[in-house]
Amino acid sequence: MSFAQSARDIILFALLTCTLTIFVAFNPAQADNYKIKVGDTLQIEVLEDTNLSRPVLVLPDGNINFPFAGTIRAAGQSVGAVQSSIVSKLSPNFNVVPNVFVSVASLAPPRPASAPVVRTYGVYAMGEINTPGRLNIDTKENVTILQAIATAGGFTRFAATRRIELRRVDPKTGQESRYLFDYKGGRGISGATPLREGDVIVVPERRLFE
Repeated sequence: MSFAQSARDIILFALLTCTLTIFVAFNPAQADNYKIKVGDTLQIEVLEDTNLSRPVLVLPDGNINFPFAGTIRAAGQSVGAVQSSIVSKLSPNFNVVPNVFVSVASLAPPRPASAPVVRTYGVYAMGEINTPGRLNIDTKENVTILQAIATAGGFTRFAATRRIELRRVDPKTGQESRYLFDYKGGRGISGATPLREGDVIVVPERRLFE
């Protein structure tokens, strides 16, 4: 090796060391107490063979794969520990102990916050109502028969609003009970009657002179 070649290597080594030192100073992920996480991207530099230098993703199993070093555990390790592992595994391939520098090029993207689980139960509306079908009611809500009718879009113009039925099946006996709800006259159950899972609101069609 010529003197000029040796000098260039020394200068390159010094510049790389200086750059990495500055990077560590301004990047908290490079601190000794930082533990690498799945999804982080590591930048690995090998001074003796720049063809090996590359970014490496920490895989879901917590490992990285690097040429001539194979599989190395990274998740939960410090940058220094990963660097030492790579040096140890690469050394048999070099005449001298290789100079390896590991840095965190980018952190794993944050996981999206999981949406809260909303538990619902079903009540049903049928007949002369604008949006018949199943209504999904939040279990935290105490929905009344009148609120359910409003949620279903209200009555059609053919609705017999004095003869609305609330049909409810006892889950223990299977016995069906029917309750009258007179929207205009106030007979039967109140519009403030709370609904239960499986309740069916039946709005019949108005008769000719009703």
